[in-house]
Amino acid sequence: MNKKLITAFMAAILSITTINMAQANEPKPATVAILDTALNANLSVFKDKIVHEVCILEWNSCANGSNFMEGPGAASMPAQFMSRNGFDHGTKMAHASVLTNPNIKIVFVRIIGATPTGVRQIANEDTFVKALNWVFANKDKFNIKAVALSQSHHNLSPIANYCPSTPNTEKMISALDASDVPVFIAAGNMRDAKRISWPSCIPQSVAVSAISVTDGPAVYTNYDSKLTDMFALGRLRLINPDGYLFNEDGTSVSAQIAASIYIGLRNKYPAYTKQQVFDFMKSKSYPVKSKTILGYVVNKEALNG
Repeated sequence: MNKKLITAFMAAILSITTINMAQANEPKPATVAILDTALNANLSVFKDKIVHEVCILEWNSCANGSNFMEGPGAASMPAQFMSRNGFDHGTKMAHASVLTNPNIKIVFVRIIGATPTGVRQIANEDTFVKALNWVFANKDKFNIKAVALSQSHHNLSPIANYCPSTPNTEKMISALDASDVPVFIAAGNMRDAKRISWPSCIPQSVAVSAISVTDGPAVYTNYDSKLTDMFALGRLRLINPDGYLFNEDGTSVSAQIAASIYIGLRNKYPAYTKQQVFDFMKSKSYPVKSKTILGYVVNKEALNG
């Protein structure tokens, strides 16, 4: 072979090797695990955003006919049902994450099942525990650095210690938090100014209440002066599974915004600990506009440094 050709060939090989080594050494982006109803991952807004899909149910209603599924389409459901009975919620929450942080990478875990006619199936604590356990077991594989959960209930006790006793859920949230994977949870929308919904009332979670567009507490938000960790905007214009945009209000939106900001900062400052990221978020926040409700508002301007 011509000596010049050999030299050029070897140079090309070395160049490819160098590129491959550089790519191998690049840190994987931090991802957020969104636990919600269902997802239409085929919408263009999610192009290159969905890292992995999972379905974890108490019913055999995943797309493969069982109660567990992983891989493309695992978080989906029949198109004719995905915009009914609240199943559009998951697609909207994923869009809230993308709008907040356009560089976001998402692991979507479907935790709500549907009957063959599209009726919502009950999800008990066991579903949350299994989903959180899957996240814990796979956090390193997918570099999951936060969980965003916008499903909850307000079946609480009227007494001071109102949060239901759910030791298995508490154990998993604590395990994730101890592993530097905070679990952001919507505080709920029952207009309760003294109690927040389960599981956000679990102290180890990151409970997120909502502000309105005027920076005051949203009229619907739940709030607990001791357990609410932060506030975030509670309204965005979000896409449904059919591709239409609607105004969406609620602490569900707030939890996604807070988690997405956190992930953006974990990617921007990879050497920061969990607490350092939270401290930075707070340093870039502003107080809630209220005489009776105290708290700070995180906003995506923190991603600009």
